[in-house]
Amino acid sequence: MKPTILLSTLFLLFTTNLFSQTLADLKLKPKEIPKGYTPNDGNICVSPQACNFYTDIETYSNIVGTVKSKAIQSFKNKGDKGSIMYFEFDHVFKGDRFLQGLLWGKAGEPTDEHPEEYVVKGKFLIIWSLKADSPLKEKSETKIETLLP
Repeated sequence: MKPTILLSTLFLLFTTNLFSQTLADLKLKPKEIPKGYTPNDGNICVSPQACNFYTDIETYSNIVGTVKSKAIQSFKNKGDKGSIMYFEFDHVFKGDRFLQGLLWGKAGEPTDEHPEEYVVKGKFLIIWSLKADSPLKEKSETKIETLLP
């Protein structure tokens, strides 16, 4: 009976950790930032639609849901710059189709002009407003996939 209790306790701790992530946990820490990149204040999105969504998220709450918290990280290096936007909603994010239209328009997918990509994991939405081949995007995506499987 003891092994069952131990396994149950471990499972409970593991699943609790999965669902107790915060935006601070999802953000890149200084040691995770690829060499040559420097953090920047403010929004430096590749296209304005992504930053407008971040800045005016409350305007879209009837479409996407109510935001519990949001955060942004912006970075620059010699050949790359952009922002990573993090959102936590009160409930599961429900604005997938709307966000696709806002970010990519009729293309319906990322383009050179609008390279933003995003992922939705339950209540969390992360938007990468970076070039498709950005090392920052790769680092952040890997972290998000690890923390929010």
